[in-house]
Amino acid sequence: MGSFSIWHWLIVLVIVMLVFGTKKLRNIGQDLGGAVKGFKDGMREADQGGDASQKIADGGKQTIDAEAREKTKS
Repeated sequence: MGSFSIWHWLIVLVIVMLVFGTKKLRNIGQDLGGAVKGFKDGMREADQGGDASQKIADGGKQTIDAEAREKTKS
């Protein structure tokens, strides 16, 4: 009684797909994958001794201060 067969799981999968739709499930999967990747990158940078929070916040772009100065000039 504690374990389900493959048929039970297939029926549950079909019901979930009918309720949520495949597009929404795909988007949820992509968002979850991106979050896991970001977490792994952050942990890797923290292990290397770099300032991971600054690198993640920058996203490879200019610093926030420089962007703020550019907005005030225009």
